[in-house]
Amino acid sequence: MLDAGSFLQAAGRFGFSFYTGVPCSFLTPLINRVASDRGLNYVGATSEGEAVAIAAGAWLAGSGTVVMCQNSGLGNAVNPLTSLNTPFRIPTLLIVTWRGQPGLADEPQHALMGQITQPLLSLMQVGHARFPQDLAALDAAFDLARAEMQASSLPFAFIMAKGDLAEEILDEPPRPAPAAGGHTELRAHGARPARVEILEHVLAHTPEDAPIIATTGKTGRELFTLQDRAQHLYQVGSMGCAAPMALGVALTTGRRTLVLDGDGAALMKLGSMATIGAYQPPWLLHILLDNGVHDSTGGQATVSATVDFAGVALACGYAHAFSCDSLAGFADAFAQAVRQAGPILLHVRIRPGSLEKLGRPTIAPHEVAQRFRQFLLRDAV
Repeated sequence: MLDAGSFLQAAGRFGFSFYTGVPCSFLTPLINRVASDRGLNYVGATSEGEAVAIAAGAWLAGSGTVVMCQNSGLGNAVNPLTSLNTPFRIPTLLIVTWRGQPGLADEPQHALMGQITQPLLSLMQVGHARFPQDLAALDAAFDLARAEMQASSLPFAFIMAKGDLAEEILDEPPRPAPAAGGHTELRAHGARPARVEILEHVLAHTPEDAPIIATTGKTGRELFTLQDRAQHLYQVGSMGCAAPMALGVALTTGRRTLVLDGDGAALMKLGSMATIGAYQPPWLLHILLDNGVHDSTGGQATVSATVDFAGVALACGYAHAFSCDSLAGFADAFAQAVRQAGPILLHVRIRPGSLEKLGRPTIAPHEVAQRFRQFLLRDAV
């Protein structure tokens, strides 16, 4: 049996300092120790997929990252692991528990996942090994994980069984309660702007040192078509992961970070707004482009028409929220938002549709990721 402190010391020697995840009883000692350590960055996520995206943002900003989850949570993480980490070649160390381990009694919901944990990881091309059992095995385990991640630029998993770690007491510092956020209403109730008009304004008025993460689909494609810059990250797939990825970037860099989100994507991982509100990244600007439809798949309606996104953001702890439905209103809101501490939600209702001649990024996702990472690290203090 290993103690969590020794594991974390070894992890630190190998460059891992940013932790995120969702608890499991097998993980309790490790999460208790991580959450209690004031020298480590720990973000408790609302879902395993969100945690993978948060870690991806932190890695892009230069941190060695660890995602902790129960093996049942791998189901929630399949999409970002395969459509975010894989195409963008973003490594992270996974610590996955082995609930339902064959031959050991466990709850019935873990029986199948206990049988397929390792095959599922292999199917996703995620290398894996048993969690180190004692002090003597630590360095060899991390050597293996590092070598695998360096060779593949993909995640690697330690599989943790029950009792692998000694118990730890939780001494988690309380998070300060966010101040009551304000809402600025700038809706004109007239003709709504096109997405491209909003993006043109963002491009013209965003500081050159501010990273911009664009959600999957036509948002990223339009942004690329208008202008390709090193400060842009165009997500492909991993729907709903733009905001948590931006959270990882903002928490790691402390820089003004913009995320261009969509209504369908935001609704898919609405819990991310709660995580953003809880961890209070002061310079995160969350721009939600809401056209009420899934534009990339034929214009099927989302449920955004009945959602008060500004109210949700404020209830989750955002410092301020803006609502607008015109280019003039957006310009006013954007000018105010970039001068304020956040997190801030800027919700703009737009009309469906996109550029007639809509391009696709001509640079491969892993090259976009490396360029974006170099951009973030270039001016790092």
